[in-house]
Amino acid sequence: MSANLRFVSAEQITRTVAELCVKANIFAKDSIRTALCRARETETSTLAASALETLLENVDCAAREKLPICQDTGMAVVFVSFGLDVHIEGDIDQAIHEGVRQGYRDGYFRYSIVNDPIKRVNTGDNTPAVIHYDFTPGSAPNGTVRITVAPKGFGSENMSALRMFNPSEGLTGVEDFIVETVKAAGGNPCPPVLVGVGIGGTMEKAALLSKRALLREPGSVNSDPFWAETEECLFQRINALGIGPAGFGGRTTTLGVFILTYPTHIAGLPVAVNIGCHATRHETAVI
Repeated sequence: MSANLRFVSAEQITRTVAELCVKANIFAKDSIRTALCRARETETSTLAASALETLLENVDCAAREKLPICQDTGMAVVFVSFGLDVHIEGDIDQAIHEGVRQGYRDGYFRYSIVNDPIKRVNTGDNTPAVIHYDFTPGSAPNGTVRITVAPKGFGSENMSALRMFNPSEGLTGVEDFIVETVKAAGGNPCPPVLVGVGIGGTMEKAALLSKRALLREPGSVNSDPFWAETEECLFQRINALGIGPAGFGGRTTTLGVFILTYPTHIAGLPVAVNIGCHATRHETAVI
């Protein structure tokens, strides 16, 4: 056993998750607010500019009154990364679920989770969460646990899509699929949207990549120049669709397109598109 081993209690995990649930649902990210302001300043459609102004008023009202940004406070998606030399004392799955339970209770947030996809009886506390663990070295500082809570509303989640491409369809086919997915979504996911894209791996890996891509901030640039250029091209194409804020038309259909990739099989080209609403929510803490 390492002499530097640090113990983190289940109670610490629960307390942190509860706090992140409340914070993520009430306070918009600064990058989101900045992107909405920039869109309002450059929007040429009066109706679209008015819609953006209303979205900004809602963001400010939520923070001021300590109310959720959206009535759909989502299904809690939790990303957990472990640094080296850290040990969790207790059942971390149950600690996370309890944190969601407490956070949604304390925030007076809507309970949206049903216990079975077909039987559909509400669980009454917004649990269980969807949890993703990451043990990759460097994913969190040594001796720490990094937790991100990303509440995901289903107005946007329902507009997401996955396609298994033939590799011969190439980048052109992938880009067209991404644009068509946003176009088909129209005003349903509460645009201007954020577009998370996962390319590569297997079916489930692409889907997870697309979800993780939504953790990037508007204004961030892909570290790979090829994919940075692709993101910019898609950004321009999607905004040219004219769907606009709340579906009212205008120049602003997306606030950002974010792509994550992973190696894949010689016979495969999986592509997943996960759409996030204008308020795409996530908060992170390191303990």
